[in-house]
Amino acid sequence: MIDLYTWPTPNGMKVQIMLEETGLPYAVKPVNIIAGDQFDPAYLALNPNNKVPTITDPDGPDGAPITLMETGAILLYLAQKTGRFLPEGDAGYWDAMQWLMWQMGGLGPMFGQAQHFHSYATEEVPYAKARYLNEAKRLLAVLETRLTGRDCICGDYSIVDMASFPWVRVNKMCGLSLKDWPEVSRWYGAIRARPAVETGINVLMERYIAIANSDEGKETLFGQTQYEGGS
Repeated sequence: MIDLYTWPTPNGMKVQIMLEETGLPYAVKPVNIIAGDQFDPAYLALNPNNKVPTITDPDGPDGAPITLMETGAILLYLAQKTGRFLPEGDAGYWDAMQWLMWQMGGLGPMFGQAQHFHSYATEEVPYAKARYLNEAKRLLAVLETRLTGRDCICGDYSIVDMASFPWVRVNKMCGLSLKDWPEVSRWYGAIRARPAVETGINVLMERYIAIANSDEGKETLFGQTQYEGGS
């Protein structure tokens, strides 16, 4: 059985959705990032980048155990393990790869920054707020164009949609509304209606703490690193 170390975050939800979609058995191992569990030495031994999620699979390649961090790597691993949710053929594979990298290098980080300065920042920083809001809008425009004439980002539903959906989900916390992007809104609604997505986004949700309302959470997430105090 796969162990999933996670918390209710967009990145955690990516892998939670994938595991639900594939039906692979998994055990949830909460990593309370508000309390600082991500800095625990035992967790750092699994994920030296002190982020969620992480998986461990006792039945990895060639039957050997494997531990993986970074959602792109985890989604690709699970897709190859199950033979599902990744386009077939070289052309389809590389099409999916470019859009998966687009999510990891653009959509996720930029929405994360837009969300931070709109909802979490303890002081008003107009330049940063406008900078990341405008970049989030630009990325939604890219996605709007891509989805025109397509049900999903790469044709059939795939790990690219699973990777992108949780970040688009936080649009309101970035100061955005999907009504301005009808193709994105249509796609979002279709993904949101999938039963596995509903289950996946609700993993550990009963333990969710709104960071915007938690001074402890802000200090832990935005004011601490495992290297603090080093030279």
